[in-house]
Amino acid sequence: MKRVVTALFLIPIAVYSVMFAPWWAFFGVVAILAILSFHEYAVITQSFAPLGYVAGILILFAPGHETMLLILLSTLAAMCLTLTAAEPGRGFTRAAALVLGIIYIFGAWKAGILLHDMNPNWLMFALGVNWIGDTGAYYVGKNFGRHKLAPAVSPGKSWEGAVASLVFGIAFGIVYLPLTIKGVSLAEAGLIALAANIAGQAGDLAESAIKRGSGVKDSGTLLPGHGGFLDRLDSTLFAMPVVYTLLTIVM
Repeated sequence: MKRVVTALFLIPIAVYSVMFAPWWAFFGVVAILAILSFHEYAVITQSFAPLGYVAGILILFAPGHETMLLILLSTLAAMCLTLTAAEPGRGFTRAAALVLGIIYIFGAWKAGILLHDMNPNWLMFALGVNWIGDTGAYYVGKNFGRHKLAPAVSPGKSWEGAVASLVFGIAFGIVYLPLTIKGVSLAEAGLIALAANIAGQAGDLAESAIKRGSGVKDSGTLLPGHGGFLDRLDSTLFAMPVVYTLLTIVM
């Protein structure tokens, strides 16, 4: 029940922010989500968090062509932080985790902002394709899941749930995209949804692997029934860059 109540609270906020809010309000919501997710990530990985917040916000705000330069400068700054560590080996690990987190979280949300600038419906799709898929996976996996998908990383996930996520995600895509984006065919919508859903499921497992390696169950406790913001957004962080890449390079 907590899971449903939390979703019912968050979905209207997400829809308003993406589809109807002025750009500055949308950016503010994205920045808050990215900061909260990065905070949870930094706690889990024990990375150098302060630099990550500054670099991340700059990446979100900068023009697209300057993003790579900011990532490079952030990497160089992270390497310099190893000089302050009592144990150089540990300092290098924390610096590497910092750079990965900046790219993983703020880089993904940068792709989300670029999708929004192309057409808010593209970002809404990138968010919804895995939210819908996750819902299908949760209920199908809970009731019919028999074959473990990745027991060493996430014991609760099943192949049945993964297939359900794919089916629900593709169904959402072939309905939503042709209705909201002019010129998108059913085949194109299905293929984009397929790629986005597979990416999202990979993102879910990748975040589970990070938590498993750090010995934690959830990334946080701010979202009842879901854990933390990173737990709720892990699939989205993989889906947004994949959708943006398909639109800018492949299509």
